[in-house]
Amino acid sequence: MREILNYQIRIGDSILLTPKNILITILAFLVTWLVLKIFKRLVHRTLAEEAKLKFTGIFTFVNYFVYLVVLLITFDTVGIELTAIFAASAALLVGVGLALQTFIQDIISGIFIIADQSVHVGDIIQVDGQVGRVENIKLRTTRAVNRDNKVLIIPNHKFLTSILYNWTENGSLTRESIILGVAYNTDLDLAKNCMIAAAAGHKKVLKTPEPFVLLNEFGDSAIELNLLFSMNRSFESNLVKSDIRFDIIKRFRETGIEIPFPQRVVTLNK
Repeated sequence: MREILNYQIRIGDSILLTPKNILITILAFLVTWLVLKIFKRLVHRTLAEEAKLKFTGIFTFVNYFVYLVVLLITFDTVGIELTAIFAASAALLVGVGLALQTFIQDIISGIFIIADQSVHVGDIIQVDGQVGRVENIKLRTTRAVNRDNKVLIIPNHKFLTSILYNWTENGSLTRESIILGVAYNTDLDLAKNCMIAAAAGHKKVLKTPEPFVLLNEFGDSAIELNLLFSMNRSFESNLVKSDIRFDIIKRFRETGIEIPFPQRVVTLNK
C-alpha cells in the first residue's frame, strides 16, 4: 500500500505527482467545502432575507478565493513547484488576465455595491440614460426591468465608471417637471392655473406637496414655464407626464393660450 501511495508520476521537469499527493489534495478540498458550507449555514441563520442575498453574493467571491488559496497551499505542501509552472505558462496567464480584466472588475464592483448598499432590489435607477427597476443584484451583473418590461442586464462596473441616478435612494417620493413655452402676450396667471389644474387633476399626482409653476426664463420665441409636481410612483412618470401634457393642451385651447412656434425677424436691406 505504501508503495502504491508513493508511486511517482512525473509530468515534465517540475511536476511530480503521487497517489498520496492526489488524495491529500482531494481531502483538502473536501474539508474546505465542508467548512465553508457550515459557515454559510451558521451565518444565514442570523441574517434577514435581504441581507442573505447580499451575503450570498459576497460569499460566492470569497468561496472562489478560498479554494484558490487552498489549492496553492496544497500544491506547495505536496512538493509541486508552482514557480516553474507559472514561468512556463506566463504568456498564457497574461492573455487570460487581459481577457478576465472586465470580468474581475465587474465582480469587485458587485462586492462594493452589495457592501455599501448604494443600490437595493426595488430601487429605480438610471444609468447611461436607461431607466429601470432593480430586480436582483448578482456578483457580476445587476438585472433591472425598464418601462417597456424589457430586462436590462447591467455589468456592475457601470455603477463605478458611470454616473448613477438612484431615484428612490431618499424614498419613493420624487419631483417631476414639465417644461413648455407660451407666447409673450399670454395671461401668465391663467396659464399657470391651467397647468396646476392639469397636474392636480391627475390621480397619480400627490396633493401634498401641491403642484406649482416656475417661470424658467425668457426665451427667443416664448416665455418658458416649468410645472413641478410630486409622485410616489416615479417608474410611471413618463405615462403621467403624457396625460398631463394632453390635459394642458386641451385647457390651453379652451382658454385661447398659444404655444408659439419658433420665430425669427428677418430684415431685408434694399
